[in-house]
Amino acid sequence: MAIRDLFSGNRKKKDGEQEKGFPEGLMIKCPECRHIQLTKELEKNHKVCVKCNHHFKMTAQERVADFMDEGSFVSMDDHLQTSNPLKFPAYTEKIAVDQEKTGLNEAVLTGVGTLGGEQVVVAIMDSHFRMGSMGSVVGEKITRAVEKATALRVPFIIFTASGGARMQEGVLSLMQMAKTSVALKRHSDEGLLFISILTHPTTGGVSASFASVGDINIAEPQALIGFAGRRVIEETVREKLPSDFQTAEFLLAHGQLDAIFQRKDLRQQVAILVQMHTKGGVQHV
Repeated sequence: MAIRDLFSGNRKKKDGEQEKGFPEGLMIKCPECRHIQLTKELEKNHKVCVKCNHHFKMTAQERVADFMDEGSFVSMDDHLQTSNPLKFPAYTEKIAVDQEKTGLNEAVLTGVGTLGGEQVVVAIMDSHFRMGSMGSVVGEKITRAVEKATALRVPFIIFTASGGARMQEGVLSLMQMAKTSVALKRHSDEGLLFISILTHPTTGGVSASFASVGDINIAEPQALIGFAGRRVIEETVREKLPSDFQTAEFLLAHGQLDAIFQRKDLRQQVAILVQMHTKGGVQHV
């Protein structure tokens, strides 16, 4: 019997009956160090490899469970639906597939909840949905979330994870950069806090707009953060870039980030920041 058969859901006996093997999804291999670990152990460790500290991608729902106070999150604007303004072939069909796969109406989940007992509005981008690309509905949901935070006079927190603007919506996608930034400016004018948490990957129009204008910009370790790709930049500047270029660590060293937090520490550290900027907030979590 081949080793791979051990990890197949079922294998056939000689008489044609099915013999149960290891359940599918029991184990997972780290894409960085190739270490194989139990999926339950990985989830217990906040989806961070126990051997090399690689931070696996998280779904929006996993972020809510890992970051927000338990049972406090209430999503908003789940009814908004993406159209196909440019009549791009098979675009709506692909959106429907991702909706079924992720349980989201678009590539960002927004809502109101509490963090360390303090009310906040959050937006969580999900790279499992069209690579977290920013279309009209993504921009609209983020804008509405910012406006909700402004109306409630509470902090706004966003987790970014995106390949950039969505090509199927052309200039309409690019317009979301300005729309979200204007909403954030109004939020700032009210003296309210905006924390941007950049996760792997945050690129293109997202990194060039709302992801980079937080009052506090935080990232997870080794997150890819940048606008254009390495090859494009090297051909433009005609120089060889450092090996760690566009990593969170490179950006922190060059003053474009305020901090890098391990995922296991992220909730507590951000909760402290929120409480420090909240009138009457307690100074412990």
